[in-house]
Amino acid sequence: MSRGEPMSDSAPFFSSDSEAEGPEDQGTATANQQPDEESPSGVSRGRALVIVFVLCYINLLNYMDRFTVAGVLPDIEHYFGISDTESGLLQTVFICSYMFLAPVFGYLGDRYNRKYIMSGGITFWSLVTLASSYTPKEHFWALLLTRGLVGVGEASYSTIAPTIIADLYVKSKRTNMLSIFYFAIPVGSGLGYIVGSQVSSRAKDWHWALRVTPGLGLIAVLLLLFVVKEPKRGAVEARPENRLHQTSWLADLRDLSKNRSFMLSTFGFTAVAFVTGSLALWAPTFLFRAAVFNGERAPCMEAHCESSDSLIFGAITCVTGVLGVASGVQVSRQLRKKTARADPLVCAAGLLLCAPFLYLAIMFAQASTVATYVFIFFGETFLSMNWAIVADILLYVVVPTRRSTAEALQIVVSHLLGDAGSPYLIGVISDSLRKNDSFLWQFRSLQFSMLLCAFVAVVGGAFFLGTAVYIERDRERAENYAPTDEPIVVPKSGRSTRVPVSSVLI
Repeated sequence: MSRGEPMSDSAPFFSSDSEAEGPEDQGTATANQQPDEESPSGVSRGRALVIVFVLCYINLLNYMDRFTVAGVLPDIEHYFGISDTESGLLQTVFICSYMFLAPVFGYLGDRYNRKYIMSGGITFWSLVTLASSYTPKEHFWALLLTRGLVGVGEASYSTIAPTIIADLYVKSKRTNMLSIFYFAIPVGSGLGYIVGSQVSSRAKDWHWALRVTPGLGLIAVLLLLFVVKEPKRGAVEARPENRLHQTSWLADLRDLSKNRSFMLSTFGFTAVAFVTGSLALWAPTFLFRAAVFNGERAPCMEAHCESSDSLIFGAITCVTGVLGVASGVQVSRQLRKKTARADPLVCAAGLLLCAPFLYLAIMFAQASTVATYVFIFFGETFLSMNWAIVADILLYVVVPTRRSTAEALQIVVSHLLGDAGSPYLIGVISDSLRKNDSFLWQFRSLQFSMLLCAFVAVVGGAFFLGTAVYIERDRERAENYAPTDEPIVVPKSGRSTRVPVSSVLI
């Protein structure tokens, strides 16, 4: 697709033509429809709500699968006989494939039919997840490989789904729907710990924990194919696709790199990803080692390890996620009445308040299990305040035709500098600090390494404070965006041809 050419709807797979007609093709049809039945997006209000809930289900399943491994990590360590460094690689290889493929799906999502891209990715992810559950004891590398391939499917979904919601709703309704969508992150994560640990406990085999989500993934594919309808990009914002001309991928990246609100909020979200990734993989194991050190749990000597810590941490993650996302959205909504900088300020407050509670949770683990869970509860609640708000910031400071690319770029940066390396880094630091293999040093080394999370949370808060400086200007630019390189008709050898304005103006 050439620069300056309007987005075309030429083929069912490569466009939304089979789902929603363009403005020219739809003129007669819309005239005969009730004005309250269908929005400019080409999707009725009732169906739009159904689409959001389907996307929420898939997002919940996405995170449930991602954190199932963390829920049975002590079992995996015992089964394969691996160190903390190797354990950290399980999350790192997944995130690496996920983030490197995100730009590919972002590029495709800005140009082609999004629901078919997601359907293919989720099918692949479900099959690979099922294959990973049959990894033999002698081949830990095979588990690493399959976990890496799982990132392919998840990249196809996470990059694109928020942009569909953005094309269905605007302003406060969009914020509400995004908050529902992002409820699925902490709830799905918590369910991953709970389902993983409980299925493993009942089957007396951790492999069965990885066989739950593939079947649910195939249901998600059917819902995408038969329920979800592709909306027209930008139409709901009174900026239909035929008025928003597609630019080259390099031009998109160049524009996004100059968008300070987008870049600073992305770095702030990187800190969220760093902390979340570290806690997601290591918190249940850390709590288990603390309990063993305190004499509250027996060490993992059999094929199946005691899993109550994963169950409790999963329940806390579910509850704090719902509270955090809901409170973040509500506080931001109230604060918007006083300042247009409300969103980044709430994100900054969430991270800066999260840091001391994480520090206290880590340091109190040796003295009081109850106090540790209480501090984790408050720390995760403040950390979860960011999810829906960060997504909303991206959608209103970036024009519709660049949103999937912006989502992909944010995924790459936040994961590359965040949770792609944080689980592995925590494991490396833990192994380097451990003086021997006693229960004391298994606990102490992991405790000291996890203090890094509190520091990173403070740094992330500073980035969101920086975002607040530029947010008003960048939002106004996105809302008033008009292509400066519109195609015009110029005679050429007796024929007319479409060329950019910049090529004929002096």
